[in-house]
Amino acid sequence: MNVLKMKSINLLIKLITIVNAVSCVYSSNRKVLILENDWKFKSENIQQAPAVDFDDSLWEIVSIPHDWAIRKPFDLNQDMQWVQVKEDGEKEPKLRTGRTGALPIFGIGWYRKSIDVPKSDSDKKIFVEFDGAMSQAKVYFNGDFVGEWPYGYSSFSFELTKYIKPGQKNVLAVRLENKPESSRWYSGAGIYRNVRLLTLSPIHVAHWGTYITTPQITAKKGTVLVQTKVQNQSDYKDKIEVVTEIVTENRQLVATAKTSKVIVGESELSQTLEIKNPVLWDINSPIRYFSITKIYAGKLLVDSYETPFGFRTLFFDNNKGFFLNGKNIKLKGVCLHHDLGPLGAAVNYRATERQLEIMKEMGCNAIRTSHNPPSPELLELCDKMGFVVMVESFDEWRNGKNLNGYHRFFDKWAENDMVAMIHRDRNHPSVIMWSIGNEIREQDEVDGKKVAQFLVDICHREDPTRPTTAGFDKPIGALKNGLTDVVDLVGFNYKPFIYTIVHADNPNYKIYGSETASTLSSRGVYKLPVKENKNPWYDDYQTSSYDLNYAPWASTPETEFEKQDDCEFIMGEFVWTGFDYLGEPTPYNEGTPAKSSYFGAVDLAGLKKDRFFLYQSRWSSEPVLHLLPHWNWEGKEGDTIPVFCYTNYPKVELIVNGKSMGIKAKSNSGKYERYRLMWNDVIYQPGEIKAVAYDINGKIAATQNIKTAGKPAKIKLTPDRTIITADGKDLSFVTVEITDKDGNLCPHAQRLLFFKTDGVGNLKALCNGNPIDHTSFSSNYMHVFNGKLVAIVASTKKSGVVKLMVGGDKLIANEIIINTK
Repeated sequence: MNVLKMKSINLLIKLITIVNAVSCVYSSNRKVLILENDWKFKSENIQQAPAVDFDDSLWEIVSIPHDWAIRKPFDLNQDMQWVQVKEDGEKEPKLRTGRTGALPIFGIGWYRKSIDVPKSDSDKKIFVEFDGAMSQAKVYFNGDFVGEWPYGYSSFSFELTKYIKPGQKNVLAVRLENKPESSRWYSGAGIYRNVRLLTLSPIHVAHWGTYITTPQITAKKGTVLVQTKVQNQSDYKDKIEVVTEIVTENRQLVATAKTSKVIVGESELSQTLEIKNPVLWDINSPIRYFSITKIYAGKLLVDSYETPFGFRTLFFDNNKGFFLNGKNIKLKGVCLHHDLGPLGAAVNYRATERQLEIMKEMGCNAIRTSHNPPSPELLELCDKMGFVVMVESFDEWRNGKNLNGYHRFFDKWAENDMVAMIHRDRNHPSVIMWSIGNEIREQDEVDGKKVAQFLVDICHREDPTRPTTAGFDKPIGALKNGLTDVVDLVGFNYKPFIYTIVHADNPNYKIYGSETASTLSSRGVYKLPVKENKNPWYDDYQTSSYDLNYAPWASTPETEFEKQDDCEFIMGEFVWTGFDYLGEPTPYNEGTPAKSSYFGAVDLAGLKKDRFFLYQSRWSSEPVLHLLPHWNWEGKEGDTIPVFCYTNYPKVELIVNGKSMGIKAKSNSGKYERYRLMWNDVIYQPGEIKAVAYDINGKIAATQNIKTAGKPAKIKLTPDRTIITADGKDLSFVTVEITDKDGNLCPHAQRLLFFKTDGVGNLKALCNGNPIDHTSFSSNYMHVFNGKLVAIVASTKKSGVVKLMVGGDKLIANEIIINTK
């Protein structure tokens, strides 16, 4: 055999060996399986639950995401507390109720899920990803302890490869525990966010392994820096090729980069790409691009991973405020807790989308994820819909607010949780700042600055492109102890009166209202006399929608409006809150029936309060004309009933029973006159009130009227959508109203209604927005609250028709059809 032939044979043998190795170890792309159905659940402490052969046949079958408490009966004994409150220099015992929503979120719960792993996946690497599990998660696989993650709001991942038994029964088990006094609001309980099983080649993009920044953006060119962490968990020793493709939303390829490198273990690669004429991500035009990472071993594609991102510039100025893409923008923000009202903490894409749609309609452009990392779904929707977001990490550090709060884990887990939050969320164009904490008690401590610096350093290390911030409610301590010097942006909670003082003393500070207003109202409730009322208390445990009631630490919206308008340096505000939420029923948290908040511009059911229209008239570019109150004041004939109008029209005329009460325009004569129109001397007689809006030319532009309603007669049903997806997750929110025979809303109606569904759908929940109603959300009957409630209809996985039927209390029954496709 000649030398040339021998070399050819050796080369062929080498090539065959490489090809066999590649095809054996790297034969396919990643597989992502959402672990949604057929979980077993039990709310008990069962030591043997991780075992593969444990008998769970009598356990409840549930789907994930799952909140074990939300469908249970309300019980005010849940989290009832006796606390010592200092008043007039003396400590007095105070009863606290409803703090976490009066639902059974506390205790231990076990989840089990059987997982099939085919023998063909024996050469793969298997991981499980949790978007969130409430809380103190301990994860087991096939009886072995895999790992733990205490913070219920963090996302995390574990590798399961060494525990897997291909072709045999495999069991994933999760233990969760919520201790009493571990939260200041309704946290929910259970595996309340999505869980995924990842089957990967040994060579793959690492968990949250891409970091995309856009260091240079002009009208003609956008520079994209893609940093990719690649893991090689195999014996493959040749070069691995990383190909990054940038595509538009319609999948048009606009840039490509290729890098080859020998990778042993884990390695990070950097690639720079240029895109011509980049389209910017903006609030009004949220255009995204997608980075597709492809990993090749030899010629074989072994992994593909997609990362959405956007081109936008952020600039924060100490005198001019916030600039997005070079344009000065006021943050018109709201704080949102993570619960979805009657659906609880279990994340649902459509329910989250609906909340954001309502906020968008109000003119909101910014979300604060109070006071924890949000669901991935919320940030995806903010990217798509055009909201900027403050992602918040913690409500407490070492000095706890709750007996069993996060302070127990801070020293060991704070860095892990911060890194998890930032790595998961740093590619979202909507995210503009990282909050290291809300109203943390270390503000008043000398060492508080060190803790703040520790967290800020993590943020700057993991993502130097975004500023850090915090919500300070104790400015004297925060300023004195240097915490405000550590963060990049200084947020004050409920301190509009100090904005100008702090700015004058600290001209380099970039300041905004991180939490504002805390105005209180119950939808459709109006209290007389009409006056400002700090820390109100009424015998019916409701608050007034004249929007002049507020918490002891807070103010009406207009107090903040004035400072926002008069202080150019203020970047904007985040109102507490966009929606009512479960728990924190201020002012009725001291031994009352209240189980949910009164702070929202929208109630717990997603029905708009009058205050929604006050913010809309200030924030939205759409025309707004909203009149209040209702005009059913039986027994008040001849009495004075003030009438307010929230509008952005130049002038409005009020007509009462055909008689003009005069034309009014906003003025600087007073705080309220500046932002709302008020006719304070209207004498009540049944009939009609009518608002007539005039444009800048004095011509009639819009009208709104409210009539005195007659007796309740009919049921009106208005679905937000009549066609929903047959995926078992999609929802239609049906507004239910009690009207008189002429179709006028009956504003005092509290009638009991019954609900039934037929067809390929089911009644998911009922909610009337009444903070003191204890009817279970899972009931098929409920009283309307001031004439309204919301019924939530869920699809199944079958296409067809679902019929919702509603009746009760001798009213004319009604039904609607919702199609599922």
